[in-house]
Amino acid sequence: MSLAGVYLHIPFCKSRCSYCDFATDVWRDAASVDRYVDALTSEIRSSKIEIQSSIDTIYFGGGTPSLLSPEQVERILEQIRIRFDISDADAIEITMEMNPATVSLETLESYRRLGVNRASFGVQTFNDRDLKLLARGHDANDARETFKMLRNAAFSNISLDLIAGLPGQTIDDWTRNLDEAIAMSPEHISLYLLEIHEGTPLAEQVRSGRRTPIDDELAAEMYELMLDKLAASGFRQYEISNFAKPGFGSRHNTKYWTLDPVYGYGVSAHSFDGTQRYANVRDTAAYVNAIESGSSPESFREDIDRESESIFLGLRLERGVRLSEEAHTKYKKEIDQLIADDLIQFVDSRIKLTRRGKLFSNDVFAAFV
Repeated sequence: MSLAGVYLHIPFCKSRCSYCDFATDVWRDAASVDRYVDALTSEIRSSKIEIQSSIDTIYFGGGTPSLLSPEQVERILEQIRIRFDISDADAIEITMEMNPATVSLETLESYRRLGVNRASFGVQTFNDRDLKLLARGHDANDARETFKMLRNAAFSNISLDLIAGLPGQTIDDWTRNLDEAIAMSPEHISLYLLEIHEGTPLAEQVRSGRRTPIDDELAAEMYELMLDKLAASGFRQYEISNFAKPGFGSRHNTKYWTLDPVYGYGVSAHSFDGTQRYANVRDTAAYVNAIESGSSPESFREDIDRESESIFLGLRLERGVRLSEEAHTKYKKEIDQLIADDLIQFVDSRIKLTRRGKLFSNDVFAAFV
């Protein structure tokens, strides 16, 4: 039986990236962050889920969790260990998202002593021009130096994030990004095609004509180049956007795709208990005020269609998904059409995305939602 995971949302950033659509806040002062940590630990402590539920992954997401002090991380982890059953402390995966130039070697060594054993490292690009476009607040050399510090602090499980399809990005730019990421030899690489979300500075830049998004054909060429280069370098694609060396797939993120329970804490944090999905408010001040007043920070709760979600989430995984007879009958028309369009295929009684299907995955998922 799969165990649950815990997600912790840390919203603070040194600055807001131009493409970001997440619930984030610009770091203001240590006191406000400490107040947030108080609220977060209080939410964990008063959680209504079954006491001593077993977990085997913890994930600090954001935002920029690496802005937390080791003392703040320790307070959070202590509360989780009180609230949840961690039967094998040596085997638990504890991931922290980190951005370049937000940590020191001393801080990283403290995180490791506290049990953080996986770093999800937001490089995005090694091109300084593109980093300025994204308003990342660091340069490429900061990324290189921070990666070295992670290794010196004994992190042996590092994931790099890269973004393809940036305005003005060429196939040569993307090739250099891939080559440098591969040369660093991380254990895991997450690669995403840029999505431009309404309400972000980048969306306004595109709307006003100051930035021109790349066309779909170039984006597809970048994705296929990524598949070929990473496969040739020993990385196995286990999900549409995620590649890992053997044994280093993200155990926590896989829980989302296999519909295992994940309990989320913090502003905008989403949870799934096996039957219902629910989430907290997206505003940090509203979240903290709700916790401090003894109110629930929850903003919505909904039942899910488990059959439908297990199909389209399972299709994100390279192994695909095995359909029940009932599901095969229910979706026969859609399945036949997707096969005819070379978007899915049957392999060993499982349906999987084809290489073309990975490029048009949203069209595939829409057939089952």
